[in-house]
Amino acid sequence: MNSDKNLVAYCGLYCGSCRKYLNGDCLGCQKNNKASWCKVRICCLENRYLSCADCEKNKNSEDCKKLNNFVSKVFSLIFSSDRNGCIKRIKNIGYEKYADEMSIKKVMAIKRK
Repeated sequence: MNSDKNLVAYCGLYCGSCRKYLNGDCLGCQKNNKASWCKVRICCLENRYLSCADCEKNKNSEDCKKLNNFVSKVFSLIFSSDRNGCIKRIKNIGYEKYADEMSIKKVMAIKRK
């Protein structure tokens, strides 16, 4: 599994560890134009952010209603993922180290505690 900072999704997930991406069934968040429904993706594209970690409007990602909508909360419960934790980690160590870390661990998201 290769580490690639371009495979960090707008919401902080790491596509480089996703089965669909690895099987060639998905282009990854940044290249997946079919994901036009994703409000997080739209916001990041409009504001030219690599992810929510670059957001200047919501310094704390937990305050963002787009990132913390009902659907993302359901996915968080089902998959025990912590997108806010992912965003905080990106802010702390940067995109390259985050991609390296997620690739080594072979995970898409930081797990909820």
